[in-house]
Amino acid sequence: MPRLAAFSLAGQVVDRHGTKRVFRIASVLRALVVVAAAFILPTQASGMGATITVMALAAITGVVTEFSYIAAETAGATASKDAGDRAHRVQSVLLGIDQTATLAGPALAGFLLHWTGVTGTLLTMAACSLLGALLAPWHREPRLVPPAAPALAGLRTGWKTLVSLPALAWLITGLTVSNLATGFLQAAAPVIVVQHLGQSSAAVGVIWSAAAAASLLAVAACRFAIDRLGLWPAGAASAAVAALAGLAVSQAGDYTHFLVLIAVLMAGEGGMTVVLRTLRSHLIPEPVFGATLAVTILVMLLPFPLAGILVALTPAAAIGHVLTACAVLQAAGLTAAFWRLRREPAMRATRTAPPSGAPQPQ
Repeated sequence: MPRLAAFSLAGQVVDRHGTKRVFRIASVLRALVVVAAAFILPTQASGMGATITVMALAAITGVVTEFSYIAAETAGATASKDAGDRAHRVQSVLLGIDQTATLAGPALAGFLLHWTGVTGTLLTMAACSLLGALLAPWHREPRLVPPAAPALAGLRTGWKTLVSLPALAWLITGLTVSNLATGFLQAAAPVIVVQHLGQSSAAVGVIWSAAAAASLLAVAACRFAIDRLGLWPAGAASAAVAALAGLAVSQAGDYTHFLVLIAVLMAGEGGMTVVLRTLRSHLIPEPVFGATLAVTILVMLLPFPLAGILVALTPAAAIGHVLTACAVLQAAGLTAAFWRLRREPAMRATRTAPPSGAPQPQ
């Protein structure tokens, strides 16, 4: 909840103060919090004190990380605008970096915990945060700086901008519906793998590692597909792959098929993410990019807590049926979104400009 709440303010802060300043401040704050935890935790025995410390560490670092995330995404959008019709290449590289870190991060954390313990792991995290702050490069900042305003004003500005961009709004709608199925699958995977398929809990981690690797390959392939075919064909193909894999995974009868189908599903999601990020960087006006980005992220994250609640309320024997229903909803949502987007100029042109009707800061 603290991380979700941070988005309402992070976008507006980035729009006002610039990406480099926000990124550096957030990175330094995260390093300080992590260093403090590294010294506090060894003094506490396992119990309520350690639990409170870890929970506070997760909440505070989560909040500041969302500020640095919005700053980094805004900087990536600026680079994409500068790249013109090669924006999708910039976004595919950025997403490839994200996926590589997702794949390597847990492995590095396990290695550090084994060989250096909690303190060494936390100090390494702090060093990475400080290194990120030091290496943050200079880049062109937005020329218009909106005045200070309450966090809700930033959300209103972002929402108005989003609804004024039909292509982006439809794509966000389709992906939000899709995220309900993806979130349910992620939350239900331990139950399915352990109880239904008879595997260990470690096998669940193998699935998501394979999914991250497949998504990484799909991101690279999507770059070339957009080069040759354009945004809509690449996005529609990725949506079809995700929808078909989602329908098939609910019928998987053994672990191998389950793993492969989830990897294919996440590959399709990876392709659609490249399309989303490219379209987002083209269409959202630069002075309100942070606020609008925060709104799009909030909308797309809403299905995940709902999916977790749905898994908690569903008996283990009925999870397969609910997963099938979510997959059908996912396929319907993606089909409707991309059918509506087939005639959108923003999905056909290689270079799009923000529409004149998009709201600008006062």
